[in-house]
Amino acid sequence: MAQLKIFEIFYSLQGESSRVGLPTIFIRLSGCPMRCHYCDTAYAFQGGVMMHIDDIMGVIKKYHTPYVTVTGGEPLAQKEVLSLLKVLADQNYDVSLETGGGISIKEVDPRIKIILDIKTPESGEEKKNHWENLNLIHAKDEIKFVLCSREDYDWAKKILDQYQLTERCHVLFSPVYQKLNATDLGNWILQDQLHVRMQIQLHKLLWGEKPGV
Repeated sequence: MAQLKIFEIFYSLQGESSRVGLPTIFIRLSGCPMRCHYCDTAYAFQGGVMMHIDDIMGVIKKYHTPYVTVTGGEPLAQKEVLSLLKVLADQNYDVSLETGGGISIKEVDPRIKIILDIKTPESGEEKKNHWENLNLIHAKDEIKFVLCSREDYDWAKKILDQYQLTERCHVLFSPVYQKLNATDLGNWILQDQLHVRMQIQLHKLLWGEKPGV
């Protein structure tokens, strides 16, 4: 059975996406090829322990929820994550995959809900966007923009129009925690009548910015 380097497995409320507020199991993989300026999980760039998929499944079965989020770091940086996703879906978990958008999602099991980041200019990683992923997105998936400023917001609007993203799937606009004022972002969305979902990271409002929540 395949092994993956796991930084942490924990149970919390989903803080983002259309599933916000749902009790969810989080499987956080170690490592990431990106270095976004606002990253809130840099602690997972290194470290972690190697775990067999059977052992991962043994850990999560104690939590009584169907919702699992596989995150990182960048989960797709470990090829074995594709096997983990398939096993989770085979066991009837409702699985979402959070990916930074720099690696192809082509091989991800079609039963998995993909939460795909599009990196903005102020993330520092715009050039690593794998734009071909947009052709692989389905209606069940979600696209997320993490915004640092008004300039990021205006750039994201252009990408919305260029790729007609709101016709493909749900789109999320998220302000960088303690950097972009959430009220300002909400006002801009309303003024421009965008068909996007604004999100504020619920887990940070409840418990602050720390691992394991």
